Amino acid sequence: MPTDTYRVAVFSHKPYDKEALATAASLHTTGPVRLDINYLEPRLCSDTVALAADYDCVCLFVNDEVNASTARALSQYGVSHIALRCAGYNNIDVSACHLAGISISHVPAYAPEAVAEHAMALILTLNRKMHKAYNRVKEGNFELQGLLGFTLFGKTIGVIGTGKIGKAFIKIARGFGCSILCYDPAPDQDITDSEVRYAPLNVVLSGSDIVSLHCPLTPQTAHIINHDAIQRMKQGVMLINTSRGGLVDTNALVSGLKTGHLGYVGLDVYEMESDLFFRDRSCEVIQDDTFQRLSTFHNVLITGHQGFFTQEAVSEIAQITIKNMYAAANGHPNSRFL
Repeated sequence: MPTDTYRVAVFSHKPYDKEALATAASLHTTGPVRLDINYLEPRLCSDTVALAADYDCVCLFVNDEVNASTARALSQYGVSHIALRCAGYNNIDVSACHLAGISISHVPAYAPEAVAEHAMALILTLNRKMHKAYNRVKEGNFELQGLLGFTLFGKTIGVIGTGKIGKAFIKIARGFGCSILCYDPAPDQDITDSEVRYAPLNVVLSGSDIVSLHCPLTPQTAHIINHDAIQRMKQGVMLINTSRGGLVDTNALVSGLKTGHLGYVGLDVYEMESDLFFRDRSCEVIQDDTFQRLSTFHNVLITGHQGFFTQEAVSEIAQITIKNMYAAANGHPNSRFL
């Protein structure tokens, strides 16, 4: 029988989070400590950190924010662990958390094919203009003018970041008969062959018909796609970002679209998404002028950070997150702790 209770506050929760975490928790009951999970709708930030009072652990998602002052406040409120239900941790000041005595776990790998497939879905939709064709046919318009695409076979795709998701995307792209140019500071030579090779970033940018981002957001990769990078790309290039919004300088993106240098842009993430995504804004006036301008371009397709959102991925994220919480509760850190 459990001898103690470990109180967890799940921030930024949605019904699917609650369902997946509750199911995972019911299947994982090892250890002397029982999880007492409570679900909070607000995202965690400096304005809402007081909601974490008297909890042992906070469970966070991609747009929750923990800076140095928030980390100190969490520690003062009794929080000793942050369980991230995502892979990236650019929204967490890891050093500040450690200084405050707070450990951190994350989900470094979960169904990488989910995000890779979404990246390819953006490519196919933008290229063959599926979204426009769907709307036309619904209105009885079967005109093809304006729906011309290009054959993906034989094109060169630049993949920036060849971790698990990047490699999954490469497998999909190869299935379409594409050549792959890769850039990663830590190349994985096991994936190279006659159709897949590594090259310097400038070569990848200038030699690709499509550029797809699959790298984490770090100080080194922040705005890796900026004005200069866009100018190095081919005229009419397609840019896809399913990783983190901060990889792309949004102002440079808008400029590239206005000049026509960028022919297509597919985004599942956005630099300022924390104030927009994961909520219903349909009855509000969106105050982000840059996002509004971006969404006016006919050759831009934006989805609301749903690349991870498959049954398999959500289930795996929940299972690993619950395991991480139990590990923290019972004092057994693992390789998923930062």
